[in-house]
Amino acid sequence: MKLFTKQTATLALAAGMGFAAVSSAWSAESLQDVMKRRGLSQQDLLAASKTYVPTGKRDDFIAFSSGGQSGQIIVYGIPSMRILKYIGVFTPEPWQGYGFDESSKKVLAGGKIDGKDITWGDTHHPAISETNGKYDGQFLFINDKANPRLAVIDLRDFETKQIVVNPIFKSEHGGAFVTPNTDYIIEAAQYASPLANKKFVPLERFNEEYRGGVTYWKFDRKEGRIDVKKSFSLELPPYSQDLSDAGKGPSDGWSFTNSFCSERYVGGIEKGRPPYEAGCSAKDTDYMHVINWKKAAELVAAGKAKKINGHDVLMMETSIKEGVLFLVPEPKSPHGVDVTPSGKFAIVAGKLETHVSVYSFAKIQAAIKAGKFEGKDPYGIPVIAIQDALERQVQLGLGPLHTQY
Repeated sequence: MKLFTKQTATLALAAGMGFAAVSSAWSAESLQDVMKRRGLSQQDLLAASKTYVPTGKRDDFIAFSSGGQSGQIIVYGIPSMRILKYIGVFTPEPWQGYGFDESSKKVLAGGKIDGKDITWGDTHHPAISETNGKYDGQFLFINDKANPRLAVIDLRDFETKQIVVNPIFKSEHGGAFVTPNTDYIIEAAQYASPLANKKFVPLERFNEEYRGGVTYWKFDRKEGRIDVKKSFSLELPPYSQDLSDAGKGPSDGWSFTNSFCSERYVGGIEKGRPPYEAGCSAKDTDYMHVINWKKAAELVAAGKAKKINGHDVLMMETSIKEGVLFLVPEPKSPHGVDVTPSGKFAIVAGKLETHVSVYSFAKIQAAIKAGKFEGKDPYGIPVIAIQDALERQVQLGLGPLHTQY
C-alpha cells in the first residue's frame, strides 16, 4: 500500500537535517496542538485512550474469533483490537506456510472426507480448554460448519495440531463446547441425515430414517489430541440440533443441546408448500436436549453402544431406557444454551423470541427423579413440562443471536 499526500512530498524532498528538523517539530507538539491539527475532541481522546496499548505492553485479554468461510481463526487483543495472528485451520495459508510443509500437510490430511481433500471450511464456534469449569488457556477447539469436522489448536504455539472428521454427521453447527475438565469436546449435528450414509434415503422417509445426534470427542490432554477410538455419539431425533454447553458444579456430568425445526419440515415450496423457514418456525417451541453424558460414557464402556461406521453410537432406545436423555420445550428457534458459572441454571435465547428463558437444573432433576413428564415426543423421549423446568423469563427484545458467559 502506498500513501501519498502533500505532506509526504514535503518530507520526501527534505534530506539529512531537514528530516530531523521536521521530526523534532512533530515531537515537540503538545496534546492541544495535535487535537487542533487533527480536529479531535476530548471525547475522541478519551475513546482512544481506552483502547490504546503502548508498544511492548500486552492487552488485558486475547480473543479467538471464528473466521467463517476463511476456514481460519482470528486472534486479536482487547482492548487494542489489534489483530495478533491468523491461525490456519481448515484452509491452507500460503503466506504463513500452513498446508505447505510436511507437518501441516499431515494435519490437513486428517480432514479428508471419503478420501477427498477438503481444503476449505466454515469455522464457527471456538472453545477454550477448561480446568474445573474455568478457562485454562492451554488448548483451543474449533468446528467446521460446512464439513462435519473438529480441530485442535495448541495455545503454546498457536498452531493447529489435529483435524478429525465426524463419522456419522453430514453437517454440524453446534461445536465446539468442552466439559468442565476438557474430558470431552461436544459437537452436535445440524441437519439430520441417515447416520450410516450407505444408501440414498428419500425425504419421504425423513421421520423414520433421518437422525440427528451429538458427539462427545474424548480429549487426551497429555497428548494434546482427540482420541477418536474413545469418542462416542448419541443418536437423536431429526430435530436440527444446535449449540450446546456442559454443566458444571451441581450440573457436572450433564450437557444441554438445543434445537430448531422440531417440526421436522423438509420444504417443498415447488409443490405449493410453505418455504423452509416458515415450515421450521410453525410451532411455538422447540426442544432442549438434556443429556447425562457421564452415564452415557459408562454405557458405551459397558458395550451398550452400536457401531456405525466404526464409531460407538448410543441409540435412542438405549438412552431412553437407561435414563440418559430427556427433552424440555424451549421458545422456538433458539441459538445457544449457556450454563451459568454457578452451574445452577441454563440460559436460552433465540432469534424468534423476545425473552431469555432461565432453566433451573434443580427443577429439571426434581422432575426426572419424580418421573413427572408431560408426555413423550414421537420417538419416545420423556418431555419435562416447561413450567416444571423454568426458573423465570426475562424480556429482552426480539432477535438475540448468541448469549455467552
